[in-house]
Amino acid sequence: MTSTTPHPADAAPDHAVPLPPSLRLELHGSVAVLRLSRAAKRNALDDATVLGLEAFLAAPPEGVRAVVLDAAGDHFCAGLDLGELTERDTLEGLAHSRMWHRAFERIEHGTVPVVAVLKGAVVGGGLELACAAHLRVAQPGTFYALPEGQRGLFVGGGGSVRVPRLIGVHRMTDMMLTGRVVDADEGQAIGLSHYLAAPDGAFERAMELARTVAANAAVTNFAVLQALPRIAAANPAEGYLLESLMAAVASGSTEAKERMRAFLDGRAAKVGRP
Repeated sequence: MTSTTPHPADAAPDHAVPLPPSLRLELHGSVAVLRLSRAAKRNALDDATVLGLEAFLAAPPEGVRAVVLDAAGDHFCAGLDLGELTERDTLEGLAHSRMWHRAFERIEHGTVPVVAVLKGAVVGGGLELACAAHLRVAQPGTFYALPEGQRGLFVGGGGSVRVPRLIGVHRMTDMMLTGRVVDADEGQAIGLSHYLAAPDGAFERAMELARTVAANAAVTNFAVLQALPRIAAANPAEGYLLESLMAAVASGSTEAKERMRAFLDGRAAKVGRP
């Protein structure tokens, strides 16, 4: 079953934040599926969609512990909707880019982990969006590109920060200077995706991962989303201190104590070979 097929939700979506027509919401217990729904435009991003993503991740539905970011049709996202390329002066262009930064920051440093389902085109702003997610599951046929250089543009949705963290400045330089296209296998090898699923299996794999993530202790997911990136960016002395503080907070929580008690009593699964 592909992610283009409707999936029955456990409950009708009931979300206080109104979503634009370009976004569709399904609730599956503690997992929300948020689907880009502009298939005729290869899910190109207009301002309404970007603002809708920001609003949703700022206030996810109550009880949602993980989000799967899916897309209708054959492509994840072909980047900026070129219809949005209106005449802007320098300050207006700066404000537009910062709006994308703010929205994608809400994904990366929000309150719930986000698993992106990648297929077809993951291009330009679509790659910037994908890189803001915490886990990325690609399927065969996925391809990645940064064609801004060939169009006289530069990335403006956080790509120059997030993409080099994943693949290195040298690979992003190549992609932008030459316009080269990276296929699914190479994308997996260099770190653009975490998982390469079987054909038509990316959505199901993403749902499995989201359910696993949603079952974690809330304080652990908070630490991974909020503390881990800051520890990694800090100098070692500050990083070690922040790690100690976060470890003490996590281990001191009631949920952590209950989970450790279950493990010591033999009521929790042990780590085994994959």
